[in-house]
Amino acid sequence: MTVDSGVRLECAGPVATVTLCRPDVLNAQTPAMWTALSHFSRDLPGDVRVVIVRAEGRAFSAGLDLSLVSGEGTNSFTEMARLTPEESVDRIHAFQMGFTWFRRPDIVSVAAVQGHAIGAGFQLALACDLRVLADDAQLSMAEVTLGLVPDLGGTKRLLELVGYARALEICVTGRRMGAAEAERLGLANLVVPRADLDGAARDLAAAVLASPEPRSSR
Repeated sequence: MTVDSGVRLECAGPVATVTLCRPDVLNAQTPAMWTALSHFSRDLPGDVRVVIVRAEGRAFSAGLDLSLVSGEGTNSFTEMARLTPEESVDRIHAFQMGFTWFRRPDIVSVAAVQGHAIGAGFQLALACDLRVLADDAQLSMAEVTLGLVPDLGGTKRLLELVGYARALEICVTGRRMGAAEAERLGLANLVVPRADLDGAARDLAAAVLASPEPRSSR
């Protein structure tokens, strides 16, 4: 999948780069993007060991494309409301597949986050193993402000990283946190100046690749 879906995959030896490329709408996410992300897992060459997730423009992702709330057609809120409970579960599971593969045991995933990572954007960053934040990063599990449930897998990762009480507070308030707080809570492995973000992510990928590749004992 390429730019048509709003996200692209590029591979260079053992490093793959997933780029959100809808900067004109702050990389707001759509079901088409989630489908493309899930296909990337299938298409990933076998020699890839590190996947960097980054975004064009001034924001990592402003979250869900709100045109889905008022629009019609496939995957709009109007269409989703007509699904049976079983169909809804299946649809959401398919969306989650675009996020959960970043925890595959054969790769290390690194999110490079600048500007806003809101809602689904925050969940995408949480889906990765490691996070490098620009010093202008702003994170928020903002679904609650729209009357929505954050159902793309991010709440589980948030709980694992910061514990129940803090995860609950972040989710039910929808408040924003800056890069310094995210680092203090363990949500960021590294905080760097905005201009250094891509380089820092590449350096972290290189450090991962410098270690011997794990091999099966069988």
